[in-house]
Amino acid sequence: MTSSFAPRDDDATPPTGVPVVGDGDPTVVAADDGSAAPDDADDDAPEAAEAEATEELASEIAAEIVQLSEQRDQYRDLAQRVQADFENYRKRVQTQMRDEADRATAKLAEALLPVLDAAEAAFLRHPAEIEPLLNVMLAELRKLGLETLDLDGEPFDPNLAEAVAHEQADGGEVVVAEVLRSGYRWNGRTLRPAMVRTRD
Repeated sequence: MTSSFAPRDDDATPPTGVPVVGDGDPTVVAADDGSAAPDDADDDAPEAAEAEATEELASEIAAEIVQLSEQRDQYRDLAQRVQADFENYRKRVQTQMRDEADRATAKLAEALLPVLDAAEAAFLRHPAEIEPLLNVMLAELRKLGLETLDLDGEPFDPNLAEAVAHEQADGGEVVVAEVLRSGYRWNGRTLRPAMVRTRD
């Protein structure tokens, strides 16, 4: 005899893996795969850490810029001092070289003074024959800085002339009455005082 008993709907076995909630209606529950949205606190933490790291890096860069600027200023000051020292050294060397050259040429001119004295003495006896030679010698020496002191009739200056004779006149100012031996100036410096006779 065949049984006609059929199970009721509420006795039906729910599908495997689907839990029964409440009155037996199956409710699909999403499997936890770890992809759930993080909390807001979890979102803010990396951003705060990144902002802090950025701020710290910016602070380090600013400090390094300040340090580099100070080093640049120090090197610039050092370079300026070195350049100033070199310029002073160059000027000092140039001055020394110029002074040495002046002294050397002055010695040469001083050595030629007896020749000029002899030429002047010969000129007084034979002006026509000696004048061209004397003029050439004086012209060449003037190019180098020699200057004949023109003191005749000028007030007597012991820095420029040496008085070897004196004549009394009206008792006025002492002046150069006669140049007995020419005096010379070399590049603004008295090379040899003139030998003169004075009067007052």
